[in-house]
Amino acid sequence: MPRTSVARPPGGQALPYDRPIPLLPQWQEAGKGGRPCLIPGGCLCLTGEEVEAPMTQILTPDILLRAYGIGIFPMAESRDDPAIHWVDPKRRGVFALEGFHISRSLAKHILTADCHVSVNTAFAEVVAACADRPETWINAEITALYTALHQMGHAHSLEVWQGDALIGGVYGVTLGAAFFGESMFSRQTNASKTALAYLVHRLRAGGFQLFDTQFLTPHLASLGAVEIPRAEYQRRLAVARQGKASFTPEGYQPLPSSVVAGSALGSTAGS
Repeated sequence: MPRTSVARPPGGQALPYDRPIPLLPQWQEAGKGGRPCLIPGGCLCLTGEEVEAPMTQILTPDILLRAYGIGIFPMAESRDDPAIHWVDPKRRGVFALEGFHISRSLAKHILTADCHVSVNTAFAEVVAACADRPETWINAEITALYTALHQMGHAHSLEVWQGDALIGGVYGVTLGAAFFGESMFSRQTNASKTALAYLVHRLRAGGFQLFDTQFLTPHLASLGAVEIPRAEYQRRLAVARQGKASFTPEGYQPLPSSVVAGSALGSTAGS
């Protein structure tokens, strides 16, 4: 998720690729002990040698969901690089939904800060804010694809506001009972941590079983995220993608006090 603006996509349409899509880690043809099919008619499975998807291949929202379902996700080298790579880390960052850690200072901030939280009201703005940094993996094609997933109900944003100002947020993809965190941003101290606290509370309420952060950083580790091996991640993903969950559960209206009470309190300072 911490992989950390690009222009608005043209109506959220998936973009055809007229160039190769390198696959990282590298993939080969099916039938050699690899993973389930990713690309219809051109099934690719995990091995150790580099190949490329056909130049005529179109990367669509449906193919992107297939990729998440088998444990890979896309990245560009930069906002100006048209190439998109598939990534499959050997060790995966995840949050245990019952083990999210809120420091005492962060708890105080959540309880007293003059801010409010919303979901799915500013998806494009959250993606743009996540990409608004010197280095980003979010290029125009990726923006278009995730906007299309949002329109399909498979990508969601959570926003933190101070008055009318968007000060923090996070977005990600849902598939079954799995949430795949993509990126987050903060324009004020504790804004991204507040977003994550509300997100974890929402995922628990909605019945999610897996919160994938993709990579582990000290920032995420301070909140309770851990690393697990690829094989263990695949096991958890296989269970979660068959489950049912809702990002907007009926009647769910979180209060700051319930968000704090539902997490593991610690004594270290928040930031």
